[in-house]
Amino acid sequence: MKVTIVDYNSGNISSVINSFKEVAKEKVNIEVSSDLDKINSSDKVILPGQGSFKNCIEALKKIDGLADTLNEFAISKKKPVLGICVGLQMFADIGYEETKTDGLGWISGNVSKIDNQNGKYKLPHIGWNQIEIVKDSKIFKDIENKSHMYFVHSYKFTPEDKNVITATTEYSSNIVCSVEKENIYGTQFHPEKSDKLGLKMIDNFLKL
Repeated sequence: MKVTIVDYNSGNISSVINSFKEVAKEKVNIEVSSDLDKINSSDKVILPGQGSFKNCIEALKKIDGLADTLNEFAISKKKPVLGICVGLQMFADIGYEETKTDGLGWISGNVSKIDNQNGKYKLPHIGWNQIEIVKDSKIFKDIENKSHMYFVHSYKFTPEDKNVITATTEYSSNIVCSVEKENIYGTQFHPEKSDKLGLKMIDNFLKL
């Protein structure tokens, strides 16, 4: 099996690479690339994202043909994709970080700033927080409800269809922190920074 972590110059993704390689060991071929042919021929794709929604979308679209190749992979071929942090947010139609920016449009919805309630809540939301699993998801296999995952974000994804939501977390409000729509999976938290449970989730995705 061949899995590609998409590297589109969106910041430091070394912890994502290291975690996937640790879980994959010798059983899965993990590539890190923005090469369209390599992505096309993969069995699964990881879409990481660090920084702002606007910067990540712009960096992705700077690589000629990458957005179209990912669209074909996820929407036409329906192969498994995992978006992490801003990688999940990019599934949305629109993001409102910095300026209004079009997303990939894979899961209808928008990305907006977490309401810090006039300074009551610090932004970014950083650190461990409990997740509430609201719907069975293959990537949560053998992960207990109310487990803690590691977060770093100031913006949240709100999908139009609530049926895609698989987990939420409480921070100022009820925040969507995991989605599943057919072959498309996303987590707002960082599995690669979430210790053994995060590695278990990565393992679950690789075993899909």
